Amino acid sequence: MYKLMVKRRNEHGDEYYDNYNVPADKASTVLEALLYIKENIDQTLSFRYSCRMEICGSCGMEINGRPRMACSTQLASLHSDIIKISPLPHYNVIKDLVVDFDPFFDKYKKVKPYIIRDDDGNYSAEIPQTPEQFNEFKEYAQCIKCGLCMAACPVVGTDENYLGPAPLTALFRYNIDNRDQGIMYRIDIANSDDGTSRCHFAGECTEACPKDVRPSFAIQKLRVQGLKYELKNIMGGKK
Repeated sequence: MYKLMVKRRNEHGDEYYDNYNVPADKASTVLEALLYIKENIDQTLSFRYSCRMEICGSCGMEINGRPRMACSTQLASLHSDIIKISPLPHYNVIKDLVVDFDPFFDKYKKVKPYIIRDDDGNYSAEIPQTPEQFNEFKEYAQCIKCGLCMAACPVVGTDENYLGPAPLTALFRYNIDNRDQGIMYRIDIANSDDGTSRCHFAGECTEACPKDVRPSFAIQKLRVQGLKYELKNIMGGKK
C-alpha cells in the first residue's frame, strides 16, 4: 500500500494532512491514486484534472516537495511508500489541491501572446513560414499553461508583480515568430521592472517544466533581445 498524505484546510483555514492508503502497483500515477481516494474513500477531496495525459496542464500539484503533473507522475517513480501532496505554492488555494489560476492568466494576457500584424489582417495570401523558422520557436510553443514553473520560481514566491517564467517565455515565443510584427509592443513589457530583470536565473522553472520548454533559457535570450532593441533605439533605430 501507498500512504498518501494530502494537505487540506478546515473551515477555519487551519492546514492539516489527511492520510489515505492506496493499493500499490508499478504503473499507477498520482492522479489515479487520487481518483481511487475520491471514488472509494473520500468524495469530498478536491483536485483539478482533465486530459489525464499531460496535455491540458490541469493537474499540477506539489508532490513530495516538487511541482509535478499528477497524471504523468507514477507512484513507483517516487521511490517512497509515503507520498506527500500539497497544492501548488505561490497560488491562492480555493479548496484542497485546487488553486486559483486567475492571476497566472492575467499575467499571461499582459504579454500579448498572439500574432500581431501591422497590416490589420488585410493580406491576400498566407504568410509563409519555413520549417527552419517554425523550429525557432517550436520549443517555446510546447507550453501547456500548467503553471509548474511559476510554482517553482523563488522570485514569483516573493514578488507578486513579477511576470514569471511562463508569460515571459510566451512573450519571447511570439517575438521570434517570423509572422509576427508586434515586438515593439512587447519589448517594453519584457524590459519593465516586472520583466526579465527580476529573473535571478535559479533555473528551477526549467527543472519543473514537464514539456522541456526551458523557460530560464528563453528569459536569458529575451534579455539579450531587449538589450539589442534598446541599443538600436539609442543608436537611432526606429521602433
